[in-house]
Amino acid sequence: MPIISIRMAKGRSIEQKRKLVAEVTRAVSETLDLPPDIVSIQLHEFERENWATGGELHVDRFGPGFGKP
Repeated sequence: MPIISIRMAKGRSIEQKRKLVAEVTRAVSETLDLPPDIVSIQLHEFERENWATGGELHVDRFGPGFGKP
């Protein structure tokens, strides 16, 4: 059983999450030739101020709106 882990910043709607897991499930199922009902997906959401690259918080580097959907 494939277990897919997706990490993303908080802020997506429940409808966006539904679409995301449906599309990822479809892609994994088709690619690995497996039934969709055995594909498991975990969504891990983090606060945007907890995201950094190159030793600098994104909120400081790009502003508070960076990466918002």
